[in-house]
Amino acid sequence: MPASRPVILLIEDEPQMRRTLTAALRAHDYQVIEAATAREGLAQAAGRNPDLILLDLGLPDLDGLEVTRAVRRSARTPILVLSARGQESDKVAALDLGADDYLTKPFGVPELLARMRVALRRAVVPEGAEASEPVYEADGVKVDLARRRVWREDEEVHLTPTEYRLLAALVRRAGRVVTHRQLLQDVWGANYVGQTHYLRVYMAQLRHKLERDPTRPRLLGTEAGVGYRLREGADSEPVSSD
Repeated sequence: MPASRPVILLIEDEPQMRRTLTAALRAHDYQVIEAATAREGLAQAAGRNPDLILLDLGLPDLDGLEVTRAVRRSARTPILVLSARGQESDKVAALDLGADDYLTKPFGVPELLARMRVALRRAVVPEGAEASEPVYEADGVKVDLARRRVWREDEEVHLTPTEYRLLAALVRRAGRVVTHRQLLQDVWGANYVGQTHYLRVYMAQLRHKLERDPTRPRLLGTEAGVGYRLREGADSEPVSSD
């Protein structure tokens, strides 16, 4: 998280929700910029360079998906979507366009703050660090992408090339939901984006090799109908599963 108080841009048209969230965020030492429309939000994003954007999809002038697309043309600012739309298609569309996470209303402030912390941690990348491969550690599992090696409880784990590519794609986005489409394109290629059964098979194999209890995974979680999320690190909460 940035050393100074993080600046949060809240793009939300409903006044009561905006007031409630602004009060909660300020109580947790965040600076908040408010915007009631998509165009106002885009102007604030361009002019104020926030550390994170909280974005409602149902805005009066432009759909929040268009805001996500517009932000991603020029910035990597983390975007956390907050929406009453609970359909899987909306979640997938937002994530595929570049949103970092998605919370369906109603949600609790503690969960929102936890998702924000994950997004802000990922956004703080030391100078030159993007060129190096990360080392992932959580729940007794260690993945060293630079060395292409994986351990569980200090014992090296053999993965097939496809298993390794799938795990590496998740490690590089640890803490974030990665959609089926993104994973299939990364691991198998653009011609396989409809073959979601591939993911079910290989995710089951990874859980068998890496989880303490594959039937109750703590690392490799499922976002039903959307994709998968790799637990961010040792201090994260257990993930959801099938």
